[in-house]
Parts: sequence; structure tokens; C-alpha cells
Amino acid sequence: MSTDHLSSQEVMELLRSTSGLAFLRSIAEGQHPQPQIARLLGFQLVEVEAGRVVFAGTPQRQHYNPIGTVHGGYACTLLDSCMACSVQSMLEAGQGYTTLELKVNLVRPITEATGPVQAIGQVIHVGRRTGTAEGKLVDAAGKLLAHGTTTCMIMDLS
Repeated sequence: MSTDHLSSQEVMELLRSTSGLAFLRSIAEGQHPQPQIARLLGFQLVEVEAGRVVFAGTPQRQHYNPIGTVHGGYACTLLDSCMACSVQSMLEAGQGYTTLELKVNLVRPITEATGPVQAIGQVIHVGRRTGTAEGKLVDAAGKLLAHGTTTCMIMDLS
């Protein structure tokens, strides 16, 4: 498989044969590349356990909006990633998911002076057809920058 990205077909093959937890761990451990969105925005999957996922990144000027702070989409993307992947970490081989609903609260402005951030996702519930999770985005001192919740639809990939 390619070392800089996985094709959609390669991802589907892996998801059909590997649990969500094993798939995500293979990314965090460097056996498979980080997702393209993570590379584009400069964050990475750094911790994975059943029901809990952490992404880390450092906001930069390229993430700024016209008013001189990091665009809310940066926080939203990190939270969507950590929350949805926490649901994925609970899925069996052959199962997939998609985000149905996402709610994010931005509680502090983020700038490049904020420094490194972590997006921590934690499963609330995973059933046969839906999964819910919560997430928080914190700075290096643990100060809350944003938080959110998600609902994911779980589906069979066969």
C-alpha cells in the first residue's frame, strides 16, 4: 500500500477486514499514513484506545480567518475527527460510520500563540445503528478552547 496516502479502495478493504480500533491504531503507530485532512490542516492521530481517541496539532497563521484568529472550522474539524473516530474505535471489522449531527461550542479564541492543542474524543454510547460521543479541544495547560457532541450512523460495509 502507498506510504503517503491510502486510496478509497484500500481504506474500504482495510475496514472490511480490520476492527475500527486496529485500523486507527495502525494510523497512530505509523503503519498507515495519517488521513489527508489531518495532513492538510497539520494535525495527527496520536492516541487510540477503545472508546477514546486523541488528535494533536498546532494552530498556525494559515488557519486564520479574516478577523485574525483561527477559523472555527479548525476546531470543528479536530472535534469531528476525535469524536467520530472514538465511535469508530468501537466498531467491528466490516462496519463503517458517517457523522449525522455535529454540535460545537467555541469557548475561547484560538491563535498561533495558543500553541499545541489536543482534541480528545470519548464515546458516550454505541448501539447497532448509531453512536454518540463528546469531545473537547484543550491547550497544553488543559484549558478548554471548544467542546462538542456528535451522533454517527453505523452501517455495514459488505
